[in-house]
Amino acid sequence: MKHLKKVDYSKNNNLFKKCIHIAFGITPEGQKTVLGYEIAQNENDAYWSTLLDKLQNQGIQPIFLVVIDGFKGLELIISQGYLLAKQQRCLIHISRNLASKVKRSDWAVIPEQFKPIYRAKNLEMVVQALEDFIAEWKPKYREIMGSLENTDNLLTFYQFLYQIWHSIYSTNLIEALNKEIKRQTKKKVLFPDEKALERYLVTLFEDYNFRQGQRTHRGFGQCSDTLESLFD
Repeated sequence: MKHLKKVDYSKNNNLFKKCIHIAFGITPEGQKTVLGYEIAQNENDAYWSTLLDKLQNQGIQPIFLVVIDGFKGLELIISQGYLLAKQQRCLIHISRNLASKVKRSDWAVIPEQFKPIYRAKNLEMVVQALEDFIAEWKPKYREIMGSLENTDNLLTFYQFLYQIWHSIYSTNLIEALNKEIKRQTKKKVLFPDEKALERYLVTLFEDYNFRQGQRTHRGFGQCSDTLESLFD
């Protein structure tokens, strides 16, 4: 789940900016799809709650895993709406966030040393990698590493099949969609009103879902039967 950078539209010759909240999913068969969206003033709990309510009313369930970028309050909203859904914090966002808080001399080093945490071959190795990472940097960045130690849902993706780990430890799948949306909306410069923006988004998402419905995302084809059995 992700929010998109604000999009411009006009009303009565005034320029407004809107934030688009997007729920993006991938099926056990490996088809990527936009599940729903909500046009909002900004990213906040109320709009995420509204979007999740819409998904439930559409009958979108069960959901086994939700990958989020760390927006405060979203984990609680998800746990209330989808009790059985596991959650995974985006490890790419975690890595970038760590790098943004350290000294300039460590900007490049921190993300590189964080990589083994999401590239390990099994859970035992990743737990050790995380412990080693924190132990090395805690003397220099005690508060930052202490916060990392207390962050929930860092390693949830290791509970799933290894063939799809690369797809579920980050929000990269939806980031790619966001880039496409930004590229498309730039062509419009701005929209005459919010209804025009919404019509444009509906067309864009329907086209995206149709194209992705013909494809199988890498890794999922190797284990789709096992994944499908989880939904039975």
